[in-house]
Amino acid sequence: MNSMGSLRKPWDVGLPRGMGRDAIVLATKVYKEFLKEGLRPEPNRQSPAIGAVKIRRQVESSLRRLQTDVIDLYQMHHIDRECPWEETWQAFDTLVKQGKIHYVGSSNFAGWHIATACQEAARRNLMGLASEQSRYNLCVRTPELEVIPACRHYGLGLLTYSPVHGGFLGGILQKPPKGGRREKSKYKEFLKKHRNQVEQYEALCKKLGEEPAVVAQAWLLHNPAVTSVIIGPRTLEHLESSIRATEITLDEETLKQLDEIWPGPGGEAPEAYAW
Repeated sequence: MNSMGSLRKPWDVGLPRGMGRDAIVLATKVYKEFLKEGLRPEPNRQSPAIGAVKIRRQVESSLRRLQTDVIDLYQMHHIDRECPWEETWQAFDTLVKQGKIHYVGSSNFAGWHIATACQEAARRNLMGLASEQSRYNLCVRTPELEVIPACRHYGLGLLTYSPVHGGFLGGILQKPPKGGRREKSKYKEFLKKHRNQVEQYEALCKKLGEEPAVVAQAWLLHNPAVTSVIIGPRTLEHLESSIRATEITLDEETLKQLDEIWPGPGGEAPEAYAW
């Protein structure tokens, strides 16, 4: 219950009492609907993943579920390889003019997708993308080739997800996964390929006196291109490690050692592989 005696709203969970809607940046996504078993395929359900019908229908559903009148950042969950940008941008522009969303973002876009989206928006005198959400961590550094340069060029914020690579950068030698057969199989497969790197990484973290998960997130935060690191804490310990990551600074020697353990693609394209 809040101070007025009414039920707390979905976006209000975790906020200090008395703080209102303007205290947060509310973000959600739009993409195709997955048909439930038994439902007949219908034209509007089979429309493009980020076409006009899906965008209109899903924003209304999100506003209703979130119990709010506007979404600050409405993100395309993935690139739509079928829908023309004319349709997509017209639908987003309508929502902005109606006051239902403030900004449009992308997720899992390649560098050239970001460039195309921004250029197509500019042709229509629209602001274009405000952010890109990408999988980026010490193990997955391919965004350094073209996604990060594209974000920097077009002025997009970079929201990174999977900062500890599904837990594999969280100290798995000391804390193996407790999941089922599938999780344990992934754990064994990862160590089969990367045991030497993991051993070096965890040894470095021990030398620094920091938990591996803290170092992995602090490494992301040192990058000026990264606007925010998306976390999914399941325990208080997970949350505390994420908070700790904001409090430490990795020196140049440590950053160099991390690059040696988890090498990137060699810089930005095309210099990473050409000249």
